[in-house]
Amino acid sequence: MDSMVCAGLAREAGHRVIALTVDYNQRHRCELEAAARVVAAIGAEEHLIAPLDLRSFGGSALTSDTAVPKDGAGAAGAAGIPVTYVPARNTIFLSLALGLAEARGAKHIYVGVNALDYSGYPDCRPAFVEAFEAMANLATRAGVEGDPFRFETPLLHMTKADISREAHRLGLDAGMSWTCYDPTADGLHCGECDACRLRAKGFVEADLPDPTRYAVEPRW
Repeated sequence: MDSMVCAGLAREAGHRVIALTVDYNQRHRCELEAAARVVAAIGAEEHLIAPLDLRSFGGSALTSDTAVPKDGAGAAGAAGIPVTYVPARNTIFLSLALGLAEARGAKHIYVGVNALDYSGYPDCRPAFVEAFEAMANLATRAGVEGDPFRFETPLLHMTKADISREAHRLGLDAGMSWTCYDPTADGLHCGECDACRLRAKGFVEADLPDPTRYAVEPRW
């Protein structure tokens, strides 16, 4: 839903939208189909699907057979970073987006990172995005020639309730989007992982109907 709202905001700002989806062999592959639905609804002029098998790296419940926690955030270690953290995922994804943007002549790169309801992922913090933007403008021809990239993070300081309200305001059907880390065999959100809990909490706090089909009613 975060990426969907980002795309809607980019469109609202008058940008032509090029969408990038990364197929990293994630266990919640339903999100690939959801991305196609969102891209069609947004009216993106191009949608690229980049195959990148991060399961060969492992190190995360999303790219291995490690169980997805169902009892809260599932933090692991003193830093409180959950086992659903994928090593360097946003660094890898933004590198791909940067390459695509430079190839297409785009200067605004929208990313749906969130520093409030973010489950403790280190690559969702403002400092990470600022550092990546600085690196991007040092490491690219466009950057060194004085035509810098801007990384747009409109959701950075929003709650999930705020994001739900934005989807509603933009006229986007939140039911198109996918959030669950551990979907059921029949294609339902599990309702028990941290992602489902935060999603459901957002709709309740926004006082909006939740169009999501859950196998189990989420608790938080």
